[in-house]
Amino acid sequence: MPDEPIQAFIRLWGPSGGAELPNYVSFLKGLCDILEVDHPRPTVPDEPDNAYVFEKAVVFDNHDGTHSTRRIDLYRRGAFICETKQGVDRDDRELLSERAQEAQRRRRAGHGQRGTRAYDDAMIRARGQAEQYARNLPPEEGRPPFLMVIDIGHSIELYAEFTQTGGVYTAFPDPLTHRIKLADLADPEIRERLRLVWTDPQALDPAKRSAKVTREIAAKLAELAKSLEAAQHDPEDVAQFLMRCLFTMFAEDVGLLDRDSFKNLLKDIDDLDGFVPTMQELWGRMNLGGFSVSLKKVVKRFNGGLFAESHALPLTRDQLDLLIEAADKSWNDVEPAIFGTLLERALDPVERHKLGAHYTPRAYVERLVIPTVVEPLREEWDAARTAAVTLAKAGDTAGAVVELERFHDRLCEVKIPRPRLRQRQLFVCHSRTPEAPRRRNLHRLRIDRPPADDVRGKPHGRPASVAWDRDKSPRRGNRRAGAVDRLPAVALSYPRQGGAAGADHQRLQKHRVPRCCA
Repeated sequence: MPDEPIQAFIRLWGPSGGAELPNYVSFLKGLCDILEVDHPRPTVPDEPDNAYVFEKAVVFDNHDGTHSTRRIDLYRRGAFICETKQGVDRDDRELLSERAQEAQRRRRAGHGQRGTRAYDDAMIRARGQAEQYARNLPPEEGRPPFLMVIDIGHSIELYAEFTQTGGVYTAFPDPLTHRIKLADLADPEIRERLRLVWTDPQALDPAKRSAKVTREIAAKLAELAKSLEAAQHDPEDVAQFLMRCLFTMFAEDVGLLDRDSFKNLLKDIDDLDGFVPTMQELWGRMNLGGFSVSLKKVVKRFNGGLFAESHALPLTRDQLDLLIEAADKSWNDVEPAIFGTLLERALDPVERHKLGAHYTPRAYVERLVIPTVVEPLREEWDAARTAAVTLAKAGDTAGAVVELERFHDRLCEVKIPRPRLRQRQLFVCHSRTPEAPRRRNLHRLRIDRPPADDVRGKPHGRPASVAWDRDKSPRRGNRRAGAVDRLPAVALSYPRQGGAAGADHQRLQKHRVPRCCA
């Protein structure tokens, strides 16, 4: 879309304020225009036919034998519920004349001056209204995956619940970026995100996007692995080589290496004879840290042992092109299970069975993690938040702070004990869904970790997606009061060291995903 209509929309609505009812229909229609989506349809007498309308009627049960009808500002079936408000910007001018001061007092306040407690309360209530509408929609409507809370002419807040099964709507894509300012609409990526909220909301589901990207990358790597094995390379060498390649791709996409540095390095290789020394120099430098001649930049040190062996395999032009195509994908969205797939490839079936080195898909893990760990904590958080808001409205700010600190302390004491299974160390896959408690700006769960191999000896050196408790076993009676005692499924296990299994354990250690040091 040309830039001028978008800038005109921003200029038109930026100065507006304090008048939700006169403004919301015009604003939303203009928003539809710059997103290039259809306008809402006229309302018809048969309510089931009102799938995309302003003022969608919703019947509430008052639980006293009566019912009341309320209306959603904008509704699209299977997509979103939109609740609009409009605040005003602060006017901090020191006016001298009585006329100007009187005009300032009569200025529309709408739902409060932005940045004040009254305004924040109004926006929280707006989200609560939207959630109530979602809960009271008829069963045949289903629950939409998105809630939008709009401060007309100022911001759009997005909340998502992709399962549409009655879960909690959480900030999308995360609490830091879920609020879209009016000026942000000039960004094509932001407009595309909002357009998909209208037209294909499930396409924004991180789990589905991650699965799609993972499948695409896995297909590229499978082709490359087959071609390398067909060239008589040892399957274990192939797996280790691909593991180093894919982690390097992941590192550049998450900012551990400069953006696109590895991809551009691959594209700049004209002489295939230079591929092996180039990769070996880079990986050797990533293992130690310091200046990389290949990238012409200082790189961080990656510990964990993956780059301790920097051996690279020679590639044909076609194989290099396959690697470049894999590097072109968005590795931010790749499932960690792809690392496990390559680990399994590095072991023959008999050895893999002996070591118990099998990965459980994240979806299987989440079936137990979410209802047994995440949901109970979320319910406690909702109760604590409600109590804190009630106390704050009553003027008891200190009591509200105490209520939140009490929940924070409770969260810090949560432990996930390990049942006594045959494995010694159990890896628990943490949910990467937007509704995970860590995405709500709650402080991280306290989880015991072994001291070995932590980054610089810090207690939180392991990635957030991996947690364990080696010593606290339910059968030992060591669980703390209030601990979560229902353990989710495990993702990967290592056997106890010692004896014949010790050498196998050391071999597996070579395949661990590294952690980055500054």
